[in-house]
Amino acid sequence: MAGQLNVEILESRTNKLIKRRELIVRITHFPQGTPSRKALREYIANTLKVDPDLVYVRKMLTKYGTCESLARVHVYDSLERALQIEPGHVVRRNRGVEKGEKSG
Repeated sequence: MAGQLNVEILESRTNKLIKRRELIVRITHFPQGTPSRKALREYIANTLKVDPDLVYVRKMLTKYGTCESLARVHVYDSLERALQIEPGHVVRRNRGVEKGEKSG
């Protein structure tokens, strides 16, 4: 599915205090549905040449009836820093843990 994604970085900001890049991206995914967080994380990681574990999709919004989504993505300098900053529910969502499961 990642092959059909067209991702455009609309805004990129470096937050030196928190040691991360904060991105706003537009994803065009015609004729597919909204991509999974995992697919978007892998695409962003490949584009920026970083480890996918450093990429966290905070929010993804698709307007009804469109094949275009906006997403807020954080890219950290280190995994330890990411786990300190990102809320637990965001980490679970990005690692693919479903509701009701416990992450180890």
